[in-house]
Amino acid sequence: MKTDIIKVSENCVSSGDEERLMRAGEILRKGGLVAFPTETVYGLGGDALNPEASVKIYTAKGRPSDNPLIIHINKFADIYQIVKEMPEAAVKVGKAFWPGPLTMILPKAEKVPYETTGGLNTVAVRFPSHPIARKLIEYGGGFVAAPSANASGKPSPTRAKHVVEDMDGRIEMIVDGGEVGIGLESTIIDMTVEPPRILRPGYITQEMLKQVLGEVGEDVTMMRNDSGEAPRAPGMKYRHYAPSGSLVIVEGEPQQVADYINARAAQDSKAGERTGILGTREQLEQYHADVIKCIGSREEEEAVARNLFAVLREFDEEKVTKIYSESFPAQGLGQAVMNRLLKAAGYCVVKV
Repeated sequence: MKTDIIKVSENCVSSGDEERLMRAGEILRKGGLVAFPTETVYGLGGDALNPEASVKIYTAKGRPSDNPLIIHINKFADIYQIVKEMPEAAVKVGKAFWPGPLTMILPKAEKVPYETTGGLNTVAVRFPSHPIARKLIEYGGGFVAAPSANASGKPSPTRAKHVVEDMDGRIEMIVDGGEVGIGLESTIIDMTVEPPRILRPGYITQEMLKQVLGEVGEDVTMMRNDSGEAPRAPGMKYRHYAPSGSLVIVEGEPQQVADYINARAAQDSKAGERTGILGTREQLEQYHADVIKCIGSREEEEAVARNLFAVLREFDEEKVTKIYSESFPAQGLGQAVMNRLLKAAGYCVVKV
């Protein structure tokens, strides 16, 4: 299959943007797949109400079919077509955070195929804010299932070139809208339980949700490995976000972390490994390895989140086989960063 790559300006204002996105929408309506930017990461879109399109998404990604897909909508009112019921609490959350980087789990309507929900009677729904995503959803029929546009298990794509690396020849089209803004997937909150419970942390934090809902719980698997049950939302069960090289997270006081990482990297280098270190700007000069990457400053959580997946992919580009990373406080947006890092490392953490 030949994959067409089209460029669209972020605000869809350049000459020809509308026509190009209408072509992309037509592909979706006919059951094909289109990768496109959202404010979080690039998504791999298919018609959410077409079971064959959902099966194609799983196949293109190499994704387990019990891992649910998120349905993206373009108008708040459209959610009532794909959910069986809409609790008042969900309406409040939608009004507070949509359009934006938040996904809600709700009981699914009969018209939503089980191929899209991973066999579950619940559906994950998101109303994105990115102008390109909004236009494409409109032209694509209004309901677009879209997990991240990466091969299953690899770091999520934050630039079109990452999508090309994983999806070229597997899908009909890639919409290049430049680098995304947030860089981590949406927060997922389960609205079918009381109190509502966060299943995946993201830019919309627990503290922000509590301001709207009062009590908000957290799934016990968010920060630890527990794959004993079917995932209720994307990213809960299977290995995710991982570079090709092995990744170890090192937790402790800054100087002890640097000493440990440098010692292990030196040993690995002598053993023939190509070593890499993922560090913050505050500590970067202390490290010694074949490849050293700065993820940003600890004072700038949003930059750290935005850079994480791109940096992990850069280690692959430089053929790094052993990677060591600093840890981050698991509060606020840092919780989302640590959630992704832990999954990328297979929960391999060393405390020094």
